Amino acid sequence: MRKLILAVCLCFAFTTIQAQQKKVLNILAIGAHPDDCDTKFGGTAALFAQMGHNVKFLALTNGDAGHHEKGGGALAKIRRQEAVDAGKALGLIEYEVLDNHDGELFPTLNVRLEVIRRIRDWNADIVLGLRPNDYHPDHRNAGSVVQDAAYMNIVPNVAPDTPPLKKNPVFLYMSDRFQKPYPFEKDIAVIVDDVIDIKVEGLAAHGSQMFEWLPWTNGVDLSTIPTGEKERLAWLKDKWMNRTANASTLEALKKWYPNVDVSKVKHVEYFEICEYGKQPTDEEIKEMFPMLGSK
Repeated sequence: MRKLILAVCLCFAFTTIQAQQKKVLNILAIGAHPDDCDTKFGGTAALFAQMGHNVKFLALTNGDAGHHEKGGGALAKIRRQEAVDAGKALGLIEYEVLDNHDGELFPTLNVRLEVIRRIRDWNADIVLGLRPNDYHPDHRNAGSVVQDAAYMNIVPNVAPDTPPLKKNPVFLYMSDRFQKPYPFEKDIAVIVDDVIDIKVEGLAAHGSQMFEWLPWTNGVDLSTIPTGEKERLAWLKDKWMNRTANASTLEALKKWYPNVDVSKVKHVEYFEICEYGKQPTDEEIKEMFPMLGSK
């Protein structure tokens, strides 16, 4: 009988350890527009989804101004469906688009409360946002809203219609190229070579942006863009995704992938740790980003 009890206890302990090791993470990425998170976090999101973690994208505006020919409610409807399709391609649990006007986002109290509620409802372990220094006012203001929501997630009397989180999530910034007031810091680097085609499929779902609006803003002759699905994916991968890591970014990769020849890496997504949320140790980062160290 003692042996049986001991065996049961050991089995229970082993099962508990396995459950702890396989903790399902809740990850929420917040952008200003449908496609913001896809561009900066799509590859890592796909990796998380493949590992069984819960990933949600949240766009704070409906994108109803982001086109040179279409606009208003008709464009918002298109972009909302594009977000749904992109979420399916990436393996997301949800892709939510709020009904704020594109180009008119402000870090108001109401928007902040909506963000707090969604972080709480998602019981987020990781929250990703934009830095509040960017060329686009919506991006800047979306970054400010997420920063403003960071500490308030644990305050019971703020947005009391949703239960406060017991612990603050880790808040991360998605990457950008802007230098003032200080350049983006590559605290975490994730190799996404193995899921780059999935990321491109997710981006391609935002057809009004990837094949129309963004090329138009860059002076591309739209008649030169392919119309076939396979050709479009190849065009998008070549024009937008073929970014080889340069010497200045290799150090960040070497820290997290010490056993990988990082000189051969082509596609990387970087993240900066925001000082307003939980401050993770390197070991905690490895637990939260289980894809690190292998490729």
